[in-house]
Amino acid sequence: MYFAALLARTEDGWEASDTELDDVETLADLADLAREASVDEDTVLVFIEQEDAWFGIVRVEGEDDPRIYVSDAAAAARSSYGEILIDELIDKDNDPADDLDTLDLDGTEDGEPGGADDEYADTGDGLAAEGETAPTGAIGDREILADLGLSGAELLALESDAMAEIAEALGAADVLETVR
Repeated sequence: MYFAALLARTEDGWEASDTELDDVETLADLADLAREASVDEDTVLVFIEQEDAWFGIVRVEGEDDPRIYVSDAAAAARSSYGEILIDELIDKDNDPADDLDTLDLDGTEDGEPGGADDEYADTGDGLAAEGETAPTGAIGDREILADLGLSGAELLALESDAMAEIAEALGAADVLETVR
């Protein structure tokens, strides 16, 4: 069972609405859904939670690329909506244009074994065994809500009922309760 809600920032505070994800197949679909709820291209947060197993936040501001955070990548990768977010994050983390790991900076010569961690791929937020689609633990932009009152450390510490705690930190607890 999923819970999904949109929180749109307005000049008067936050407006919440529940949302159906039935037509969402890609991150672009999710971002378009958020942009439709936006007031004057201000911040919109998309919350997705699956039965306290994992939660995800997508932050959309105008036409900027969405920022994403997922609390447990391995758990989210086993769900259709979580997989959309994880695939986007892993694709970005493995972009050779942005990755210093594509340079041979480990002190070995080409063709030499690199050491004990060769069987692991660094996805930027932890090590995942080769062939795994997602690392364990949190992945994505941990500072996604820092400017709104919830630091990365506080976000990482959230476990059950994360959406309520996030809404409380943002000053949007009352409006989120109207859609829960």
